[in-house]
Amino acid sequence: MATFVLIPGAGGRAWYWHRLVPELRGHDVVAVDLPADDDSADLSEYADVVAAAIGDRTDVVLVAQSMGGLTAPLVCTRVPVDLLVLVNAMVPVPGETGSAWWGNTGQPQAMAEAAVREGRSPSDELDPMEIFFHDLPPDVVAEAVRGDPPQSSTPFTEPWPLSRWPDTPTVFLQSRDDRLFPLEWQRRIVRERLGIPVEALPGGHLVALGHPRELAERLTRVLP
Repeated sequence: MATFVLIPGAGGRAWYWHRLVPELRGHDVVAVDLPADDDSADLSEYADVVAAAIGDRTDVVLVAQSMGGLTAPLVCTRVPVDLLVLVNAMVPVPGETGSAWWGNTGQPQAMAEAAVREGRSPSDELDPMEIFFHDLPPDVVAEAVRGDPPQSSTPFTEPWPLSRWPDTPTVFLQSRDDRLFPLEWQRRIVRERLGIPVEALPGGHLVALGHPRELAERLTRVLP
């Protein structure tokens, strides 16, 4: 039995994982709420919250969605983690701010080019319905829109504090239909920054809401 510890992306709600948790039956699963609406909370505090949620649990598989990629490596320096799984995640480099990450990686251009390839109109403004919710059940979209809290900009303004990526074994999963982080662009970023392959998943950016069963299957398959 593994201990899956689930870090959400922007907004910080453990709710994001609520459709995945039942699919991981037989394992210990901890979905973490982050203080995303607290302007005094930085990445270090986010990592402390996750580490506290882990406590003295063992056989930890740390799973990080999207913005959670900024926090998860810090957690690996605080508590023992057997495996780090990044899902549609941001991959920072030392000293890079979350705000600079977008331009440094070429994400806006990649997103616009993907929209053109798919017959959509590129835009500088993110339309949540088009970018995030396009493949989700209507009831899930309704609940997401009602409860999504604001994300503080504080974690995006500080330089990423680690001097290098932790030694924790790392796996990267990326959704094929992610409109925010296009698959081929992500393959390049992950290759350049981590030197590891990317395994493709079905679904869009919020894969744990859209394809929880398929994500659970992949997570259990990569267990150490």
